[in-house]
Amino acid sequence: MKTLNGRLRSLLTIIFFMVGFVVFAQQSDSIMLDNAALEMEDTTAIDAAIEGGAYTQLKTKFVEGGAGFMSLVALCLIVGLAVCIERIIYLSLSEINAKKFMVDVEKKLTEEGVEKAKELCRNTRGPVASICYQGLMHMDDEEDVIERSVSSYASVQIGNMEKGCSWITLCIAMAPSLGFLGTVIGMVMAFDNIETAGDISPTIVASGMKVALITTIFGIITALILQLFYNYILSKIDHLTAQMEESAITLMDIHSKLKA
Repeated sequence: MKTLNGRLRSLLTIIFFMVGFVVFAQQSDSIMLDNAALEMEDTTAIDAAIEGGAYTQLKTKFVEGGAGFMSLVALCLIVGLAVCIERIIYLSLSEINAKKFMVDVEKKLTEEGVEKAKELCRNTRGPVASICYQGLMHMDDEEDVIERSVSSYASVQIGNMEKGCSWITLCIAMAPSLGFLGTVIGMVMAFDNIETAGDISPTIVASGMKVALITTIFGIITALILQLFYNYILSKIDHLTAQMEESAITLMDIHSKLKA
């Protein structure tokens, strides 16, 4: 009996210990979850405050810079970015694997004839395929005729690739110019305030100087952003132009092989 009672007491002790451990673990998990939730709420609140603060500051500076000039600078940015995005999409869709394409054209010419090669060019996008199609239309002519035809059509394709770039350069030039114009107007406002008050003080000069500096900053930032996109577009145009020149040379070599 003593042994049985001792075993029961040991068993009850173990059970109470396990129950207490489970309760303690649940309480600890609950506390940890509550702390995590509080930390997430604090982080979200801080992020929201930062975002709200940045947006509010940007809106405030935009208004302080003068709605008229700042709206013109913003319009330059919007128009310039729209043209940049359109050009980037157009040029990206025009890119192909030019070397593989010319291998396929040569294979079509030697195995299936000129018409199949023309069909391959018609079904392929981009300026490389276009100038190859133009050259294939004169495959029965002399080499100088093909060269003139390809060169003329390449100029047309380059013009298509550069379409709209003048608007980007216009926005790049106008944005800082509008900013500098706002600077001059801000200085005029500052001197008007000084003349009206009859006294020179930092408070009187500050409002006009603020307009001058804010418009200049926004104009320069707009020009920098558009200049980056414009240089990227020029690099893609140069890449496509190099592909067209290389493909034209390859096409002339194919023509020479077939005529030999």
